[in-house]
Amino acid sequence: MKKPSLKSLSETLQLSEGTVSRALNNYPDISPSTRKRVKQAAELLGYRPNSNARRLATGKAECVGYILPWRAAHISEPLLAELLDGLSTALGARQWDLLLASADSPEEELATISKLANSNRVSGIVLSRTEKNDRRVALLKKLDFPFVTHGRTEDCADFAWLDIDSEKAFRDATLHLASLGHRRIAHIRGPGDIYSFALRQKGYQDGLEQAGLALDPVLVTTSPDLSHKGGQQAMRLLLALAQPPTAVLCVSDMVAIGALQAIHEAGLTPGRDISVIGYDGLPFGELAHPPLSTLDQPVKEAGQKIAEMLLAVIDGDDPKNQQFLWEARLNRRATDGPRLPAEEKQSLETKGEK
Repeated sequence: MKKPSLKSLSETLQLSEGTVSRALNNYPDISPSTRKRVKQAAELLGYRPNSNARRLATGKAECVGYILPWRAAHISEPLLAELLDGLSTALGARQWDLLLASADSPEEELATISKLANSNRVSGIVLSRTEKNDRRVALLKKLDFPFVTHGRTEDCADFAWLDIDSEKAFRDATLHLASLGHRRIAHIRGPGDIYSFALRQKGYQDGLEQAGLALDPVLVTTSPDLSHKGGQQAMRLLLALAQPPTAVLCVSDMVAIGALQAIHEAGLTPGRDISVIGYDGLPFGELAHPPLSTLDQPVKEAGQKIAEMLLAVIDGDDPKNQQFLWEARLNRRATDGPRLPAEEKQSLETKGEK
């Protein structure tokens, strides 16, 4: 059976091919009733528009670019994989494509953004791991090119973004650990100038203050990267202190997995001897030993929402209408528990010396 064409569809509807094409592409000069009639007929007849013709008609590339953060381990990083899954799902629903680009340095990242924005290959760009003062954001604003960021900058009033309130999440998690009796609560922060990492540290410090606990600088250490090995290395430093922490807040789940490894190495039990809370809520945390308590953020859903936001901006919506701050949720599994009673402290120290 011959596939229906734009011409046969227009003849069936007794409308011009131009009107049918514009109705299918949601042009505002076509009445809602006509758009509905055309789309219903297209669905009934099984008409599928030619993607190249559609792109010529709309003047849009129907493709979104995602710039892999140069610090990340590319798509092998679980959080990025979840985010990309969400982006591609939402774009696919509108028959748009996702183009991935990578860079090995900040300068190459800026060059890649300029190249994509001027190439007519993409209609918009998604950025993540935003910095406090992000040169990528400044560049895209200067180019007047549609974009959305996963994360905020210090000044984010005039562009589209979606972020998780990690400052509140870490403040609440710190208060939660304090309510369990912990007084030496450590924080393994992330590397570099990522703004959300700074907000997480601020939330941790505010939580200590609200709990009436003094900030001990030696209890704040940095993971060299966001890998489990980085978390393992940072946790070893904390365990080597004269007074180790009894609880640790980690910048990410992957870093927390490394912290769990270091705790096991020391002959201690996570959740009993030392409490650990991660951040991201990624599925692999359930498989940790014991299952990792975490601040759960909906990463895949964020990717879907970001794609929808960017499509709205591309379609002409004011970017300032596309700004969303979501909350993380504490998902208690098995690695956060009450501080050991004083009479068990000697037992913990003896085990740590083995």
